Amino acid sequence: MRKIILASASPRRKEILRKTGLNFSICTSDYKEDINLSLKPRALAKFLSRKKAETVAHKYKNAIIIAADTLIVFKNRLLGKPHTDKEAEKMLNMLNGKAHSVITGFTIMDTASKKILSRSVETKVYFKKLGRKEMNAYVRSKEPLDKAGAYAIQGLGSVFIERIDGDFLNVVGLPLLALTESLKKFGITVA
Repeated sequence: MRKIILASASPRRKEILRKTGLNFSICTSDYKEDINLSLKPRALAKFLSRKKAETVAHKYKNAIIIAADTLIVFKNRLLGKPHTDKEAEKMLNMLNGKAHSVITGFTIMDTASKKILSRSVETKVYFKKLGRKEMNAYVRSKEPLDKAGAYAIQGLGSVFIERIDGDFLNVVGLPLLALTESLKKFGITVA
């Protein structure tokens, strides 16, 4: 089995990839992502994942590199990670009672053959109507501060989700079905 490298520091991506049973190592990408590039969201997510893969790929001669980037899109606007309680409140107010998209781009790169595949997966997330007390309590929990869109669907933020259309794991950060189907093109199968 070839060496598989997850180019991510995300504990959520690590946990999701672990579900496959594949043996993999982690090598964090030092690519500084810029969500202000003039690309449409799906193209941007793929571009950023590819750049992350490329920054790790040069360290390995014969490995499969997997990298991903997840974006939150509301009315064609990208929502990053809030840095303050006030920013988190503003984002949650925006999403309150409405739908938004979560787009994850991922890239698989074979460093030996130079074969590259990049895809993006989109999931619609529908927020329930939040009361001021609920929102303030959530912001005080500090969970929103390091999450794109100011919530974690796999955490306390899950109580705000009315429904989703699409892949739940995509919202967490790695669309496992699309990824495992794509890995077959590199000769890697799970289960």
